[in-house]
Amino acid sequence: MSRKKRTATSLQTLAVFFISAGFVLIALMGLYKCFSKEPEVADTGMPVQSARDLQEEGARAPAGRKDRFYTVLVGGLDDENGGSDTNLLVALDAANGTINVCSLPRDTLLNVSWTVQKLNNAYHHGGFRSTVEEVSNLLGIPVDFYITVNLEGFVELVDAIEGVDFDIPVDMDYDDPYQDLHIHFSAGPRHLSGEEALQVVRWRQNNDGTGYATADIGRIGTQQAFLTAVAKRMLQPGNWDKIPDLARIFQEHVTIDEHLTLANLIWFGEQALTIGSDNIHFHTLPGDGSGWYKGGSYYVLDAQAALELINACFNPYLEDLTAADMDILVP
Repeated sequence: MSRKKRTATSLQTLAVFFISAGFVLIALMGLYKCFSKEPEVADTGMPVQSARDLQEEGARAPAGRKDRFYTVLVGGLDDENGGSDTNLLVALDAANGTINVCSLPRDTLLNVSWTVQKLNNAYHHGGFRSTVEEVSNLLGIPVDFYITVNLEGFVELVDAIEGVDFDIPVDMDYDDPYQDLHIHFSAGPRHLSGEEALQVVRWRQNNDGTGYATADIGRIGTQQAFLTAVAKRMLQPGNWDKIPDLARIFQEHVTIDEHLTLANLIWFGEQALTIGSDNIHFHTLPGDGSGWYKGGSYYVLDAQAALELINACFNPYLEDLTAADMDILVP
């Protein structure tokens, strides 16, 4: 497979979750509010997988969980390459009225025995459940639920809300005849259709090699900015009459954890509506995208900065984690 093909097809969109799996649920809440029910998780575990430390005999389990605090891992699946290429860790803190979203770079170095020790390779070792487990192991926290999404849902949902106004950060000039992929935009504000939005969030660099100064981290920044624009658009009351279309898109393009019920999804949507887009905060797991390990290129985490971010925004426990609770490999 050519490098260009892998680059382009691998740019599966972070935006799918907040579009398809988040705000569609807000719309569903309007139909089924009477059935809203808060999810339940164990104090020191989770329905899907627990952190490796908590599975080992004698491992320290933090005492108790925060009230109405939930973590969800969202995966954008790359059907052509057969992997989970985009991963978002979402923390809903309903008690304090905040939603935090952390982009987990696809090349994040994992402490595993595989030859290719990258986060997006976890999918090849047990499907998305393996990805969930490794994220939990890496960060030392339970992932309560997961959601996976696909590309078509992204396009359909942007079109369902009649497009999104977005300020494109850089000139984009890319052609890949092999995929019939052509991306041509000038930097500046533009109203994007679903297909156009997909091109913008997939773009990584131009044919002449120019692009984001910080490579994939720059692309993540664009995707996060687009999510913010979508959130503001989706939360406008004028879009609530699109409930039937949004519900259909959700049903066709989003796969949810078997531990989540419709009533739970409606509750998440109700909380998101109450919290509002101004209280949705985006982060990127801190690290070095030019890191190396055993002769390979990796995104090597900054262990201390990662610990501080997780404790500040994503730790569901009442007490702070320590470095010993996480499984971050530092070359």
